[in-house]
Amino acid sequence: MAPFCSPVLVLRLTLRIKQIALDNQDRTIRHLRAQLATERRGLAATKKELEETQVALEASHKVIAGLAEIGLTMSKKIEKMKVKKQQVRANHVECHQKFQARIHEAEDSMQSQHLIIKALVDEKDSLLQTIHGLQEANNAPAPFDGEWEEEPEEEPEEEEIGDIPLGEGEIL
Repeated sequence: MAPFCSPVLVLRLTLRIKQIALDNQDRTIRHLRAQLATERRGLAATKKELEETQVALEASHKVIAGLAEIGLTMSKKIEKMKVKKQQVRANHVECHQKFQARIHEAEDSMQSQHLIIKALVDEKDSLLQTIHGLQEANNAPAPFDGEWEEEPEEEPEEEEIGDIPLGEGEIL
């Protein structure tokens, strides 16, 4: 005999699995946000270093104005620093965009899963209403009142065909 698996139990298990997936995605988003914050702090320190370097270069540039030979050397260094600053800026923008894309993907995924869960809950409610309506139509007692309680499984007694009264058990 196949084990009995209630549609409500299946729905609850499905909802729990979806909730676990949402929790995992929430942890992933928090982890990615923490990584983004760490990266931002590192980039802020680099930016500060670059600003300090830029200030030092500007002060040096005043001295270089009178010294043509030293001026050429320092100009090359300034250009390298500008390129490095642009590279750092470009890397920062790219990193920021990647993290934002990941965050948006995770948020979109969470939103779609939320809609799926909502649809499953609505479907569960509809199924419960249908079951309740069938029970009322057959004058059957409600098997549960919103709380699922598992009853110990008992070995069903096999009924012989002759033991089933005619007219009972029919679905209207």
